[in-house]
Amino acid sequence: MSSHLISESYVWDPRPYYPLVSTVKRYWKSSWQDGLTLVFAHGTGFGKEHWEPTIDDLLDIIEQQQPKIKIREIWSIDAPNHGDAAILNEEKLQWGYEPVFQWGEYGRSIHSFLTSRGRTLLGSTLEGKVVGNFDFSSHTLVGIGHSMGAISLLLGLDFAPSTEHLFASIILVEPMTMNPATVSEGTVANLPKGSEGRRDIWPSQEEAYKVLKARKAWKIWDDRVLRIFVETGLRPLPTLDYPDIKEGVTLKCTRKQETASYRDPLGYVTIYRGFRSYASRIPIHVYYGSIHDYVAEETKKDVIKNALGGPQSLASFGYIEGAGHTAPQHSPRGVAEKIFESLKVDARTKTLGSKL
Repeated sequence: MSSHLISESYVWDPRPYYPLVSTVKRYWKSSWQDGLTLVFAHGTGFGKEHWEPTIDDLLDIIEQQQPKIKIREIWSIDAPNHGDAAILNEEKLQWGYEPVFQWGEYGRSIHSFLTSRGRTLLGSTLEGKVVGNFDFSSHTLVGIGHSMGAISLLLGLDFAPSTEHLFASIILVEPMTMNPATVSEGTVANLPKGSEGRRDIWPSQEEAYKVLKARKAWKIWDDRVLRIFVETGLRPLPTLDYPDIKEGVTLKCTRKQETASYRDPLGYVTIYRGFRSYASRIPIHVYYGSIHDYVAEETKKDVIKNALGGPQSLASFGYIEGAGHTAPQHSPRGVAEKIFESLKVDARTKTLGSKL
């Protein structure tokens, strides 16, 4: 992470209104006074810190280009069954969140945080000092979500009280939505089987890095993201899933919970059926990877043509060259460039100017 950025971690505790806590991270500079508040949501199997290389690259682009785009602060939010939140919710996740974890749960966590319905603890544990909640009512938000996180950002708009008025726009990277008739076809249908059988124990973080770096799926990742995955996505053994293994490290987001997230039957469909409605309520930017690995090219075209009614329904639409579904992991710079383009589009259409 850039040495010029200040960061702080918090636990968001919405109990008793919602049973699952979340972990969030704030980034800012002392010189930032006003501007946009960026809110990042990650994909399945990843974590809030995976966005840090993209954030670094975005700020670098903004500094180089020096447009009339100002940032107030940046937030990245863990899904309740991912990252440090997965550890805090470990016992609760075994009751009612297996074998399926619905993406709306992530949307609900995001919504409760933005509406301050709960309390904020400093640090990454439930023993942290209680601090004042952050009030976003006067902020101009831009949501940025990848895959499951893209869908969860939209689903979060449906909870009351509404947060829709807070968002200037939402930027979706490889949103995991499609016609329900195509879900049973292709790579997407195989995701649960793949996560069920994946390796999830290593002797150490160092060994995990070496093993993953040599694997086809991970060797294409930006090395910054892979190191973040190893440093922030693993935890020491033993755990509830592995009580008898005393040495080594395993995934914070367990295989069971990653698989449970892939099994959500509603997230894909809800947004596909309602995508045009969401796009009429708030400016939405959509960017797919130019490599059609997890989601077929025909599926992407169908979403734009039939779910949305054409690209004219969007604030902007395009492809991230040389990247596939894991674009934030594979090409943080490419994703950052598209986020920057989206912010410029918003500025030109006065979406941002009218709210700043």
